[in-house]
Amino acid sequence: MPENLFKLNAKEYILPGTRACQGCGLSLGYRYALKALRENTIVTLPACCLCVLHGIYPTTPVMVPCLNNSFASTAASASGIVAGLQALNKTDTTVMAIAGDGGTFDMGIQALSGAAERGTDFIYVCYDNEGYMNTGTQRSSATPMGALTSTTPILTKQQHKKDFIKIMEAHDIPYLATTSPSYPIDLYEKFVKAKKIKGTRYIHMYVPCPPGWGYAPKDTIKTGKLAVETGLVVLFEVENGKFRFTGRSKTLAERGNRLPVINYLEKQGRFKKMNIEQLHQLQVWVDTKWQEYLKRAEG
Repeated sequence: MPENLFKLNAKEYILPGTRACQGCGLSLGYRYALKALRENTIVTLPACCLCVLHGIYPTTPVMVPCLNNSFASTAASASGIVAGLQALNKTDTTVMAIAGDGGTFDMGIQALSGAAERGTDFIYVCYDNEGYMNTGTQRSSATPMGALTSTTPILTKQQHKKDFIKIMEAHDIPYLATTSPSYPIDLYEKFVKAKKIKGTRYIHMYVPCPPGWGYAPKDTIKTGKLAVETGLVVLFEVENGKFRFTGRSKTLAERGNRLPVINYLEKQGRFKKMNIEQLHQLQVWVDTKWQEYLKRAEG
């Protein structure tokens, strides 16, 4: 049983009535992340969906200090905040940098890689909605094969998703984890753990997006769960190089009862032009990744 299952922080750090879309997966994940990190947290973020959630200056529903930065410089901004806190000898403040997949996989990779190589002491969160959702649903390198976007409107995306988690693990950081707001206890536990660790920590948060993915807002939790049930999203953590499955993915690994990826894809409008060959390729890709994770867990 998770240590904090009945010890969730009751305090809310996001007031009701944000400017996020109805059914936004990010707003759920962000809520539990802040509850886990608690007070003495500073957030830095680029122009993105989360920036919209924070509202229009000078009002905001978010109850922690926050700094806006340019699209590519989230990790650089966090590094500057960390340096400032160190100069002031403030050692009890958690710095969380958070950006979407576009601001992480694509434009933000340079600053993040540099900070991770230096071991800068902050938590970096990539909220992955698999596209540039805030600016019109354009393709990113996190977009899955076969998905429709505004920049792949006819042929769909032809390439598999970039394995950014593997890239971050190659930096030998002390803690890395994957999360989903559809499994809030698992998400909460990982942020609680990350808060206690020093150095660069990377948390990958998969966040379903109703308008970008083409499903009804009421189905956000169901969509996130299907992503895990099919193995397209795998819940795990790597602590000091040691891999382990967590939550629902741990159960699926033990029982071997993953669902076919079609169960996930057929619920979303963005995959309506996906062809049979792409479906087959994606299933093989998921199966191969899953086998790699199983071997790591056994080791």
